[in-house]
Amino acid sequence: MNKLILVVFFASLIVSCGSNKKAVATTQKTKPVLEVVETDNEDVNKEIEKLEREKESLDPRTIAYISHYAPVAMDEMKKHKIPASITLAQGILESGNGVSNLALKSNNHFGIKCHSRWHGESVRHDDDEKQECFRKYKHVESSYRDHSLFLRNRGRYEFLFDLKKDDYKGWAKGLKKAGYATDKRYPDKLIRLVETYNLDHYDKIVLHKKIDDTKKVKNKRYRVRKGDTLYAIAKRFRTTVDAIKSLNDLTSNDISVGQILVVE
Repeated sequence: MNKLILVVFFASLIVSCGSNKKAVATTQKTKPVLEVVETDNEDVNKEIEKLEREKESLDPRTIAYISHYAPVAMDEMKKHKIPASITLAQGILESGNGVSNLALKSNNHFGIKCHSRWHGESVRHDDDEKQECFRKYKHVESSYRDHSLFLRNRGRYEFLFDLKKDDYKGWAKGLKKAGYATDKRYPDKLIRLVETYNLDHYDKIVLHKKIDDTKKVKNKRYRVRKGDTLYAIAKRFRTTVDAIKSLNDLTSNDISVGQILVVE
């Protein structure tokens, strides 16, 4: 009888250990998400506080990204005359709020490829072609600096520096004209980010211009809730599914809870 009890005990112990190992093996890793931080610049902190009051209609991941990198973009604007609003909008868009594979693997927030002049570290990543060479940085701030130098030192972008220092619309359209991106809607995406998240306010802080908080947001936004469909959202705002898809660059009807959609 005692032998039988011992056998049952050890058998149960082996099963228990095996099940624990299986649980560990199936644990999935999740991408890190930035959190809002307080900066050394009180003007920036005030802008972030304004955005946080609109959390219901804004993406908190984008707000967090801005809190981390607005001061960096502003420093680059002071040194290299590129609007902080444009640098931030590009960083948000190109890096997926800092959690794209390229951003996580190499701190490359602007998708800058190696090119012949690059002699630093690099990573391989699928883009227009498979396994293209992209620059790798030790710090995100180095990516921001290289972005500034990339635009400043290439002749095809020279005309952009003749624009007014806070002309984000001119810069957005000029980047497309100069061949920075192949996406036809690239300027619209940058301008929408600037105007949705008041990124132009950081230009004004650098230039010591007064910030006008009375302006109305041009785009009406909606945060997707559980059970929502594009058809239901379109009906609620008296628009069409195709119109919403066009405004948000959607290629399918798939949406996710918490996603921010421009509806007008």
